Order: sequence, then C-alpha cells, then structure tokens
Amino acid sequence: MLLWVSLAPSPAVSAIVLNYRTPQDTVRCVRALLGQTAEIIVVDNHSEDDSIGVIRNTFKDEPQVKILEAGRNRGFAHGNNMGELRAQGTYILIINPDNELERGGLEKMVAAMEADPSIGILGPQLVHADGTIRDSYRTFPTLGDLLIKRTMLRTLFKQRMRRYLQHGVDPSLVRDVDWLAGACLLLRRDLYGQLGGFDTRFFLFFEDTDLCRRARAAGRRVVYFPHARATDRKHRLSEGGLLALFTKRTVRIHLQSAFKYFWKWKRAVPSPLVPHS
Repeated sequence: MLLWVSLAPSPAVSAIVLNYRTPQDTVRCVRALLGQTAEIIVVDNHSEDDSIGVIRNTFKDEPQVKILEAGRNRGFAHGNNMGELRAQGTYILIINPDNELERGGLEKMVAAMEADPSIGILGPQLVHADGTIRDSYRTFPTLGDLLIKRTMLRTLFKQRMRRYLQHGVDPSLVRDVDWLAGACLLLRRDLYGQLGGFDTRFFLFFEDTDLCRRARAAGRRVVYFPHARATDRKHRLSEGGLLALFTKRTVRIHLQSAFKYFWKWKRAVPSPLVPHS
C-alpha cells in the first residue's frame, strides 16, 4: 500500500479579507497582498450584490486566493472566524478591504513576531490618503470616554481625550499598547485558537478591543509596529455624535457593542503595560 504524504509547506501567513458589498476595495486589498503571503482567504459576508462575481472573476487564476461565501451576514467576528477555520498559516492576518498593506510590510511584521515570541498581536501604522496617521492604538476605553468623544464635552476634557486617544505619543515608536484597531492585525494562529477567535457576541465594533484585552489577559503582548505601514480609509463607520443615533445604523450598532463590551468586562481590572526594550 502506498501512503502519499504532502510535502508542501504550510504558508507562513493566512490573510483573511472580509468583504461586504465592497468588491473593488477587496480587489485592491488582495492585489496588495499577492506575493507577500502564501495564502489569502476572501470571505464574502453574504453581500447579496455583485461582489462574489467580481471577486471570483478577478482572482480565478490566482492559486493563492481562496474564496468563501457566508450563508448570511452574522457580523465581522463570525466572518473572520469562518475564514480562520480554513486557514493553514502559522500566523493570521486580519485586514479590512479598505486597507492596503505596503509591499514587504507583511514580511517585516512576521520577522518582528518571529524575533519575539512574547508578542501575540502586532499592528502596523495606518496611514490615510492625505498622509495623516490614524490613531489606531488606544487606551482601554471607559463609558465616559465614549460619551465625551461623541459630544461637545470633548472640548472640556481635552486631556482625557488625549490620554484615551494617545495623541501625545510619537507615532513612529514601536511600543506595547492596550489595544489596536482591527483594520489590520497580525496574530499567532495558536493564540487565535486559544482565545476562540473574535467574540461573536459583537456583530460589529469592539471585537478588536475585546480580542486585544483577552490576549493581554493571557499574558501576550499587543504591539504597535510602525515599521510596516498600510493605507486606511479616513471615513469611519462609527463616526457621529448622539444625533447620529437617529440617522445612522452603524452608530447604533457601535453603541450596542459598547454596552456589551462594558458588561462583559465590568469587574475586570486591566493589567498594566510592562515596558520592553
């Protein structure tokens, strides 16, 4: 009896791109990844438009690209977890369709994590089209922080917002942070599995804050790594003040997720950051 054993090495990274009605963004994101990673998994989150056709036709001859279709849209967390189930890489890259990782950026990120096993999650610098740097690194929020940020109270509590948004910190420094925006994150796949992936109770928003918090509670570092850069859309889905509660569905979802997050962590005390050289 012959036993066939595949000698093909597992890819270093499985990149997961979750599409929802943004096929052109997804195409640009995937094209930026081609040549940087051995495996790209596109998950269409039940877009019900021409997304899946556009994506399949564009990448039909790309063996690096796997395309999955969700039966229904169950949110950001569930869609990315679905992609991870098909992943084979040592690392998982979570990247939004409206982000494009610079050439060589993924290799830099992997090298940083290979050099330091204590790092569980690594995020690049996110740069808008006009050259401004997104404050993708933040302090764990309080309910007061969110209330102040969405109202005129932010003009009275400038120092508090400066602390929460970390606007006084040099964005060119590699450093440990409380949490990173989930627009572009590199994780060890074993950690992703240990944590159970993203918490699917969050349909959209706060799943990244929660994941980073659980990673830190498990003793793994969350590191902002500006030596790699990714472009990022400036307009945020969760933008808007209290008036937006009545006009913008994504703002209502953001606040619903916020209450779920604060309820989940209501008795927890965040562990202090430990400086690393």
